[in-house]
Amino acid sequence: MSPVRKIIHIDMDAFFASVEQRDDPSLRGKPVAVGHGAARGVVAAASYEARVFGVRSAMPSVSALRRCPELIFVPPRFDVYRAVSKQIHAIFADYTDLIQPLSLDEAYLDVTANRRGLPTAWDTAKDIRARILAETGLTASAGVSYNKFLAKLASDQRKPNGQFAVTPDMGAAWVETLPVARFHGVGPVTAAKMKRLGIESGRDLREKSLAFLRQHFGSSAEWYHAIARGEDNRPVDPDRVRKSAGSETTFNRDLTENADIETGVLGQADDVWAWCEKTQAFGRTVTVKVKYQDFTQVTRSRSDSAPVTSRERLHELSLALIRSVLPTRKGIRLVGVTISNFTAADPDTPLPLF
Repeated sequence: MSPVRKIIHIDMDAFFASVEQRDDPSLRGKPVAVGHGAARGVVAAASYEARVFGVRSAMPSVSALRRCPELIFVPPRFDVYRAVSKQIHAIFADYTDLIQPLSLDEAYLDVTANRRGLPTAWDTAKDIRARILAETGLTASAGVSYNKFLAKLASDQRKPNGQFAVTPDMGAAWVETLPVARFHGVGPVTAAKMKRLGIESGRDLREKSLAFLRQHFGSSAEWYHAIARGEDNRPVDPDRVRKSAGSETTFNRDLTENADIETGVLGQADDVWAWCEKTQAFGRTVTVKVKYQDFTQVTRSRSDSAPVTSRERLHELSLALIRSVLPTRKGIRLVGVTISNFTAADPDTPLPLF
């Protein structure tokens, strides 16, 4: 019988904003947004002081300022964030070779082998967080569990600057108490669909049969069936490379007006761009997906000779692609934007770093 895995999910606390507050003492204790406050700007990250007002990453800057008029915008310094990320990654490497980066500010670690000889995975997480604070001046939160799904959920439980463990004997029961909207892999659209089906908690999800989940969620059914029981057999994969990143939305009503449809596409492009900025992953291929009121769907793609490295270029490509199917007589119920064919931002920056 294979040993129970010991997985840690480390998530830096408001990483970009915390770096800015660390480097500029005048920003400490104030609501800070990393990004640009221009009319078409987007928040890349928000400090905890800003989050109190409801400011979140990927939010349009205009909306963020409406929620928090005192919000201070600071332009992003990705070279600094990458340098700090390398420091943190070097700390991880002292504890394990099994490190799976998710973005510049979070990663999974498999510490089953216990390279440092610490008594428990809990002690290992504490040690890592203490070293991050000592060496970078920044705080991190951690989730400790026997699989990746639970470790990621757990790291959110005691934020900021805390940690939480989900042991094998409590995993399934703990999942039952949580709202499904918190589950990794259940986005806002899926959460709304689950709510319509009477599924709002892990317990509700567990009570649904696999046949029911297949009927309503297709190929995702097995995943939802497993996580409702606290099960996730995915290994921490240090070689995993993300192939694409996308965002899609289902409209409250079917759209036929060009302007409304284009606005929807730009909103999804903004979500994708926020991810690109956070991870410093830039792709050459942009794809726009359209689903009509009769559930038929089409996709349109275009590849540039160079990576898309600006929000404006992503907007330009996304609009060109959606306009290739406009005007439309059939109502459009869903649009999505995906970027793929990733390339490093520069030769010295592997993607993703951490």
